[in-house]
Amino acid sequence: MDAVIMAGGQGLRLGMGEKPCVELLGKPLISYVIDSLERSSYIDRIFVAVSPSTPATEELVNEKYGDHIQAIKTNGDNYVGDMVYAVESSNIREPVMIIMSDLPMVTPKLIDSIIEAYQDCDSSSMSVFVPISLCKKVGIRPDTVFNWEGNLIVPAGINILDGKFINEEQEYHNYMLDDPEVALNINTIDDMKRCEDLLMKNLFSN
Repeated sequence: MDAVIMAGGQGLRLGMGEKPCVELLGKPLISYVIDSLERSSYIDRIFVAVSPSTPATEELVNEKYGDHIQAIKTNGDNYVGDMVYAVESSNIREPVMIIMSDLPMVTPKLIDSIIEAYQDCDSSSMSVFVPISLCKKVGIRPDTVFNWEGNLIVPAGINILDGKFINEEQEYHNYMLDDPEVALNINTIDDMKRCEDLLMKNLFSN
């Protein structure tokens, strides 16, 4: 399975410049995601969708990762349009993971478990959600909340879609994860601090 990292947003809420390039414990946020995808058992090619708002991200990807990870220049008009363009221009015709660049806690093991859940579901696409109770537990205020079967759920920023039908509405499966690793995305300085504390805790506990 290929993966497309969405890295074209302006990151205005964080207010630290291009969010994918912001360093957490001396490492750019996008590098956490790239490194986990590279260590996944299922991910083949990795693409990074950049935009006119993220030229430094494009430069970072080109300089640090060379030819084996390609930056795709999108218009930066909207998330869905940029995602569709990235998938089509990369000629991806199989299931593809779409993942945000601000998920530094996501591990290779978690990525593998999500892909295995997709392989077991009977749908062409799958969206990963976390319960809003988990967001409250880790101190996150989500931007988007959905009501699903009477439960409030929050998109985790990870989806798997069928590349052959990227321009069409696809039957989808909601995959619920009650895992702080996928709930902690970076939107604010407080989010940075929470991730830093958890990463340090994990470092010293291993």
